Amino acid sequence: MATLRDIKSRIKGVKSTQQITKAMKMVAAAKLRRAQENVVNARPYARKIWQLLSRLANENDLNTNPFFVQREVKNVAYVIVTADRGLCGAFNSNIIKEAVRNINEDLNNDSLNVHLFCVGKKGFDFFSKRNFNLYGKNLGLFSSLKYSEALDISQKIISAYLDGTFDKVIIIYNEFKSIIQQKIVVEQFLPITLITERSEKKNEPNYIYEPNQKSIFDYMLPKHLRAQIWRILLESNASELGARMTAMDNASTNAKELIRTLQLKYNKERQAAITKELLEIVAGANALKAS
Repeated sequence: MATLRDIKSRIKGVKSTQQITKAMKMVAAAKLRRAQENVVNARPYARKIWQLLSRLANENDLNTNPFFVQREVKNVAYVIVTADRGLCGAFNSNIIKEAVRNINEDLNNDSLNVHLFCVGKKGFDFFSKRNFNLYGKNLGLFSSLKYSEALDISQKIISAYLDGTFDKVIIIYNEFKSIIQQKIVVEQFLPITLITERSEKKNEPNYIYEPNQKSIFDYMLPKHLRAQIWRILLESNASELGARMTAMDNASTNAKELIRTLQLKYNKERQAAITKELLEIVAGANALKAS
């Protein structure tokens, strides 16, 4: 049976933990606002550049450009975007479960070789300890997320795709919906599945391109790929902060409830100890009178 000192010590420990979870929630909330603004600002650019490519593309570009040509798939790369730290609820475990499910489906096909590129320490720690083929990693970038990190990741992936190391690249990440909601997205990055826009309106503008349509298309294509990687990193970062804020809020609420329960237990044990001491005093006094 726990003594009063043990219960008091546990209450003190839970209160200390509660202070930490409250502080972590406040830090996540402060970072989340800027991260959310970055996501909102990046989405229109990524969407607009996609629309521009759709308008610029023609059938010859789609049939000859290496970023669009559908090869025979023998090597598949999975880019798995997780967090560098924990204490964010099921954020990392959900991504890892979805990645393992997709990877196992491809591993059942003997003609496919699966390679993993881990962005974030949690994903790397999980897959490096198991029998998976790790091609590369990029760790510690979410503490101070910079556009140069997106350039580095996109360069590694694009180079490996163009030299034939990969025939298909799939990215798995968390898309930011709200503070309490993140959506796991499994998205084919390469080859690009671009749907060209074909408007049937008679009054559609007739654009004049300088120097020419194909040059602009080839110039914009790498920008599109880099913009998508940057957007994905921003989405994952905002989702992580939202998940951490929610997790720390729940932890603080649970700590408050646990403190209340322990305080009631402490009061009951203290009352029982006082009652026992009073009974012993009364019994001693009666014994003295009787003698």
